[in-house]
Amino acid sequence: MKLPQNRWQRAAVKLAALVPRTELNPEVIDRVAAAGRRRWVVSVSGGADSVALLLLLWAHWPDRRSQLVVAHFDHRLRGRTSRADARFCEKLASALGIDFEGGSWANPPADPSEATARAARQTFIESVRRRYRAHWVWTGHHADDVAETMLMRLARGSGAAGLAAPRPVQVGPKPILLRLRPLLGLRAAKIREVLTQAGGTWREDDSNHQNRYLRNRMRHDVIPRWDNAVARDAVLGAGLSRRLLDEDDAALRQWLDEIGPIDEKRRLNLKALRGKPTALWRRALQQWLAQQQDSGDLARQGFENLLHMAQRGHTKRFSLGKSGFVRIRRGWLFFEQPFVD
Repeated sequence: MKLPQNRWQRAAVKLAALVPRTELNPEVIDRVAAAGRRRWVVSVSGGADSVALLLLLWAHWPDRRSQLVVAHFDHRLRGRTSRADARFCEKLASALGIDFEGGSWANPPADPSEATARAARQTFIESVRRRYRAHWVWTGHHADDVAETMLMRLARGSGAAGLAAPRPVQVGPKPILLRLRPLLGLRAAKIREVLTQAGGTWREDDSNHQNRYLRNRMRHDVIPRWDNAVARDAVLGAGLSRRLLDEDDAALRQWLDEIGPIDEKRRLNLKALRGKPTALWRRALQQWLAQQQDSGDLARQGFENLLHMAQRGHTKRFSLGKSGFVRIRRGWLFFEQPFVD
């Protein structure tokens, strides 16, 4: 057996011994077992979680090393520190013999929101995936990310589909699998601990320690108090809830697919939904709205009113503003363009 030649390769081997494949998400492992030979894009920020992810992929799947591509996006929001992050990631990829793709925000806004910065990063990652014709993008999301996301989405009233994110396998248009997240069962502190034991280092983003963004406030203020209040690992409990919600969400999606209430004319068959649970009606209506070319900007209360109208099935119409109307007639719900004089 050929021994690793540099410190990063040695760190990868040590880390793999500390985090065997059995500790990675089983859904992801199953996907890898059935994988083809397409490239793997690994999103690496330079933080502990993404560095650990890259090292584990390199060590656990040696036959895939030549197919790995490191993608790093410089938001250009922290000056020289951001540039140093990019250099760190490029040197790491070089030490492991992996292709590196770096990108940066050409014209970053002065005070971008967390969502805006994330969208810019994801656009770049997707461009790398397409350039290499890769099916998969690997990300280092961990158990703490799950708990933070769940709490943020609970605050805005998300249902099972939203609370089941981030998923270990996020499926896009077939046969593309957009995201794989094998570290969802590991706490952030555990990742840092084992990475240190293996001799690895990482870059710290100072903005992660500021309470400007909601996620950071959840991470620093809410999660520690939650752990202490319940006297158990609340984060891992949230991870179990995420998995159970994902199972429920998948069951409802399959049930709706079996009913198939939307026809080729993009009409919603209300008779097919009669007697079914409200959760199924809600999903059917959301799916129907998503298939319309211009369904307007329907607020939450407006959606609830439309849902109630559909369940009652009375012949009437519902305004979607300038987009047009929702009409119900003879057990069918459909979209009607506004009349133009």
